[in-house]
This record gives sequence, C-alpha cells and structure tokens, in this order.
Amino acid sequence: MTKPFILDPQDRALFRQAVGPVEPLRCDRIEPTRFHPAPIPRFTEADERQALADTLSNCFEPAELDTGEELYYRQEGVRQTVLRKLRRGQFQVGAALDLHGMTVTTARESLGEFLRRARRDSLGCVRIVHGKGNGSRQRGPVLKQKVNHWLRQRDEVLAFCSARPVDGGTGAIYVLLRRQA
Repeated sequence: MTKPFILDPQDRALFRQAVGPVEPLRCDRIEPTRFHPAPIPRFTEADERQALADTLSNCFEPAELDTGEELYYRQEGVRQTVLRKLRRGQFQVGAALDLHGMTVTTARESLGEFLRRARRDSLGCVRIVHGKGNGSRQRGPVLKQKVNHWLRQRDEVLAFCSARPVDGGTGAIYVLLRRQA
C-alpha cells in the first residue's frame, strides 16, 4: 500500500503564491453537448448521380419520356427507390401473362389465377401484357385501365409500373408482389 502524498509547508506556500487568490466555483461541472452530424444520404446521392449520368449519356430513347400513358402505383410504405428500380427493370421477372385479345371477364379471371400461381411459386416480380388499346378505337385502352384498377385492389401487389420499351413499354407492366408468409 502506498502512502498518501503530503506537500511540505514551503511547497504549499510557493504554490499559493504562484496561483494567487482563487474563488471557489459554484458548479464545477459542465454538461457536454452531444454533436450528431447530419446523416449522409448515400443512396439518394447514388440515385442522383445515376440519373445525371443517364441524362448526359448519348443513348436518348424517346419512348422513355413520360407521355401520361404510363401506369405506376406503389402501396403506402413502399419506398420510391423500389418503384424507381422496378421502372428500370432491375427486378428479375419470374413469369409473364399476355391478355391480348381477351374479353374483360376472361382477362380478370386470367389475371386472378396468374397472381395466385405467382404467389404460390414465390415469385417477386411478374410482367403483364395488357396491350396499348390500338384496336379499341375511340374507347381507348380498355384492358389497360381495367388492369390498373384491379391491381390497385389487391393486397399482394406492392407496386407496379409500365415496362421498359424492350418489354412492351406502355403496353405492359411490371408487378412487384408481396412474398407469401
């Protein structure tokens, strides 16, 4: 065990003379303030860099312009970045359904059965070809609007959007499905 250190009286007097008069502090503690730096939005920055690179590239595709004919939907809670990836075709399409030439009743039954099979097979993304409605004359794209309405009512549909031009453009959609629990 060590002995406590005791100053001799001369050292104590020398210390008091060097320090001078002192006043005791009322509060000798200062609460530290925590500094939290702002979060860095790395994914947002990466998306913005990719969007800038896409706009500056030489590959201009007029079919990719938003013409108002595109369909898109995402359930509440699904991030915008997920929809963006879906629009870019970054999800693997597990199956496709072609509704061309079907009546509304047949198309609805086929769509329901197709979605049930896709969920049963644990498919995350599917493609549905509804057509552009060119044969509908003045009525416009009947099946396209019906599919848009039907898919919004289904709980297993997390998001959908018009396909890329190579997969049918505004005549087809990618559908992101909720995995079966």
